[in-house]
Amino acid sequence: MFQFQTLTDRDTWLKERLALLDLEKQLSRKRDEIAAARRNLPWVRLQSDYKFASSGGEVSLSDLFGEHPQLVIYHFMFDEDWEEGCKSCSYFADSFDRAVDHLAARDTAFACVSNAPFARLDAYRKRLGWSFNWVSAEGTSFGEDFGVTFPDTPKSGKTYNYRATSATGELPGLSVFCRLEDGGIAHAYSTYSRGLDALNVTYSLLDHTPLGRNEGDLAHTMSWVERRDEYAAARPSID
Repeated sequence: MFQFQTLTDRDTWLKERLALLDLEKQLSRKRDEIAAARRNLPWVRLQSDYKFASSGGEVSLSDLFGEHPQLVIYHFMFDEDWEEGCKSCSYFADSFDRAVDHLAARDTAFACVSNAPFARLDAYRKRLGWSFNWVSAEGTSFGEDFGVTFPDTPKSGKTYNYRATSATGELPGLSVFCRLEDGGIAHAYSTYSRGLDALNVTYSLLDHTPLGRNEGDLAHTMSWVERRDEYAAARPSID
C-alpha cells in the first residue's frame, strides 16, 4: 500500500474539493482557449502527395482522407530496421481503435505512419489486435519532413518539437492535414513530446488518482510500460 493523505471529515474534504474544482475550471477554460488558437493557425500547402505502402498496395496521403476533409496522422516509432514497434507508441496506440469511428462521425480520418516495411507493421498490428489504418512510409521523406525521423548523418537545422535537436533515429508525433477546395492538401498542425499526452487514455485516468503516473523514481518516464501482450500475469506492487 502507499501512504494516504491525511484523513478528514466530509465537509472539510468538500471545501478542498471545491477549491480544486475552481482550478480545474480554469484549466478547462485555458484548454478551450488554446484549442481555439490551434484551430486558427494558418495552413501550409503541401508541394507533394506522399506515397505509402498499405494492405491495398500503394496509397497516397490524399487517399488516407477517404471521404473526409481532415486527416490525423500519428507518427508511430517503428524504424526500418526494427523487429517491433516502440513500446511507448504501442502504449498510446492502445487508445486509438475505438476512437476511429467517433472521429469519422466528425469528418476526420485517422492513420498511423511508420518507416518499417508494411508487412512488418501489419504483423505487429495483428499481434496486438489493432484495426486502425497503418501505412508504411519506407523510402520516403515523410517522417523527416514532419520532424520525427532523424538520419544518422549530421544535418544542421534539425528540430524536434520546434527546438534544435541532435537526435537520430525515430521520435513520436502527431500531424493534422486538411483537404483544400482545389484538391490539394495543407498541413494544419503538428505536436510532439508532452503535446501527445492528451492522446493517452491510461495517463488521463492515472492523472485522476492519488498515485498519479507514479514515475518520479523511474530512470525515465514510461520505463514501466510494456507492450500489452508482454505484461507479466502478476505484476509487482508499485508501493
